[in-house]
Amino acid sequence: MTTSLLLIIQIVLVIILVIAVLLQKSSSIGLGAYSGSNESVFGAKGPNSFLAKATFTIGFLFVINTITLGYMYSQSAQASVVDNITEDTNIVAPAATIPPISETNTTK
Repeated sequence: MTTSLLLIIQIVLVIILVIAVLLQKSSSIGLGAYSGSNESVFGAKGPNSFLAKATFTIGFLFVINTITLGYMYSQSAQASVVDNITEDTNIVAPAATIPPISETNTTK
């Protein structure tokens, strides 16, 4: 149940993250992005815009959810069907129906 809920949350986070990334202003201006321009990776003052902070938060939640899902799936993979078998002590072996072997007279 909780794995299904986390999987649904994961899909919603992916969609929101993609939309948040696509809405941001492109900071790529070719090779000039790595020079001293103001539109470098985070600009001169860092990620101050609301959209950048929201993208970081959503990305962080995505990573935490991914780690949690991985842990839960690894725990369920360690469980075995044999672990769920209960031993029934009321089982009685069937009575033997083989007739006894009769001795035959053998003469020497």
